[in-house]
Amino acid sequence: MLRTLLASIALTLAAGAAFPAPPASRAEALAALEHPVTERRAEAVVWVANHGRMDDTRLLLKRLHDESPFVRGYAEQGLWLLWSRSGDAGIDRTMARGVEDMQAGRHAEAVAAFSEVIRSRPDFAEGWNKRATAHYLAGEYRQSLSDCDEVVKRNPYHFGALSGYGQIYFRLEDYEKAIAWWRRALEVNPNMLGVEFNIKGAEQLLKEKRGRST
Repeated sequence: MLRTLLASIALTLAAGAAFPAPPASRAEALAALEHPVTERRAEAVVWVANHGRMDDTRLLLKRLHDESPFVRGYAEQGLWLLWSRSGDAGIDRTMARGVEDMQAGRHAEAVAAFSEVIRSRPDFAEGWNKRATAHYLAGEYRQSLSDCDEVVKRNPYHFGALSGYGQIYFRLEDYEKAIAWWRRALEVNPNMLGVEFNIKGAEQLLKEKRGRST
């Protein structure tokens, strides 16, 4: 939920002799996603992230479980890029304005910007996700939960929203639900070390809470 990656940012690999030429077409990219050479898979992930569409989510989700941490990292960044691309320049500008407001602590303005996006494109999951984040930062946890519901209706694999549920329930001191949602997020994206630490902390707090009630 809290990760922000603007659609205008292209995902690139460092240039150098160690990397093969990037795929020249979608067909080449899709074939290279299963290539035994790590660098070829990484180049394919970057191609899909920069040129793909929402329907390609499952392709990059698979690479979140790649044997190479290098490829897994690019797959995570690539999914954020894929999800943040609305396909409409006006909506992307409004999203960027909302992110700027959110980062500056202007939460009401951010909510208004993302609400504008949602009205224009209710099917765009990332508009709901960004508004969920703005509500969360403003301490409006119930509104944030409601927006997370809308995100996962449209994108059930959105590990940002899944981990966002955990953050919200943690704030509400419902540690059991927080842990359950964080575990769901890790099932989709096992590379979020911060979520693993959050689970350990919540488990300790839950243990203490149960101890006080006995």
